[in-house]
Amino acid sequence: MSNPIEEFKSECSTRVAEYAANIELNNAAKAFNEVSNREKYSYNFSWMGRPIIQYPQDMIAMQELIWDIQPDILIETGIAHGGSLIFYASLMELIGKGEVLGIDIDIRAHNRAAIEAHPMAKRISMIQGSAIDENIVDQVKKHAAGKEVVMVCLDSNHTHEHVLRELELYAPLTTVGSYCVVFDTIVEDMPRAMYDRPWDVGNNPKTAVWEYLKSHSEFEIDKQIDNKLLISVAPDGYLKRIS
Repeated sequence: MSNPIEEFKSECSTRVAEYAANIELNNAAKAFNEVSNREKYSYNFSWMGRPIIQYPQDMIAMQELIWDIQPDILIETGIAHGGSLIFYASLMELIGKGEVLGIDIDIRAHNRAAIEAHPMAKRISMIQGSAIDENIVDQVKKHAAGKEVVMVCLDSNHTHEHVLRELELYAPLTTVGSYCVVFDTIVEDMPRAMYDRPWDVGNNPKTAVWEYLKSHSEFEIDKQIDNKLLISVAPDGYLKRIS
């Protein structure tokens, strides 16, 4: 007897594999990625009332991963308005287990208040401080201790040096079969000086990922996700722990 879900997954895999060689589709995606990043497209969306600053495509990818992996804890560096914390917590609420831990060097009072008043707050904890401060890392490790499935998302300071340090500190917490997702790797693919920030072409999350993977074969880039999304702020950023 056929399994409709397995048939769907098989058809999807076949179709996605063909996208890699589809020049027209890839060029269209590249053009949209460039123009939409320039126009701050990711700032248009919210989740359950909180601005999320993510592309819908990446939100769907994260939903698929969280549903499949069912993490006991998801650790995220970078909180901003808290939309992504709320998003991940709401998925865990549907699953019926799991917690989200957010770290940010500056959790603004109005954002903290809104997050703590949200219906999903029961699954969220927050730590204020630099994600690369050893004292903060020690606190995070205590939260992750004993958790069977750990997922990590890095989305704070996007310079090469900072993200590489975050990878060194947090990627090892990722459990085998789970993911460490590095956001805003798209910076490397954008025109130079597009961002009025410390990061740019040659100095960004993607260059940090490439450097980290040179000496960490326990992770691999999940290219199937890249090929499927096409439009994403995290190309080469979905790192699966394989050993």
